[in-house]
Amino acid sequence: MSAIREDFAEILKLVRPNARVLDIGCEDGELLELLTREKGVDGQGLEISPQGVAACLARGLAVVQGDGDRDLDHFPTRAFDYAILSKTLQQMREPRHVLSELLRIADQAVVSVPNFGHWKVRWALLSRGRMPETGALPEPWWSTPNIHLCTLRDFTALCDDLDLRIDACASLAEGRPARPIDPRQPIENWRAETALFLLSRRAEPQVAAPSLPQQNLFGEVELATTETSGKGKRARRA
Repeated sequence: MSAIREDFAEILKLVRPNARVLDIGCEDGELLELLTREKGVDGQGLEISPQGVAACLARGLAVVQGDGDRDLDHFPTRAFDYAILSKTLQQMREPRHVLSELLRIADQAVVSVPNFGHWKVRWALLSRGRMPETGALPEPWWSTPNIHLCTLRDFTALCDDLDLRIDACASLAEGRPARPIDPRQPIENWRAETALFLLSRRAEPQVAAPSLPQQNLFGEVELATTETSGKGKRARRA
């Protein structure tokens, strides 16, 4: 059996058994398959590439082709326990909107981002005056998909703006075990190469009950209701 990627191993620790999970940008479905096998989750994936969708289907996973920048709006509120976005937020055109949507459709979000404040990044800019290439940012500037890089300080400030709570955070570095951190400590903005966050909302979002059923990308229907007793129940299939 091949070794589990360190970020996947950390996500495996965070997700509780039998949870409802949406993996955005699930690629070939490796993480979803791991969570299904080890935690018995009810997992669904959203992947933009046809090749990734085909690979997920070959693994027997529930997946649809879609764009995380645009298609999260189609999912019903509180449809999942966890929404996972691993090393992808910095590739989104509207990261603020995406992050907000993750915490609308799920009770908690697992988000990992490369830290542009890491000391290797700073040193590359200071010593060579060029865009850095590191373990977390391996591609040259002219071919990278990253369009909205941030530091840990930037990310925690955005969480504050969106009224999100950081329930847990770990620093990840290639080849080394995950290290629990307080991302608000200035030293971690230098030390953490990549950070993995477990997020939730500080307050319940104010969402008006829809007048008509809403159908998401998986063909599931959320029935209009003003009752709160159905919280956490899976929407009925159309």
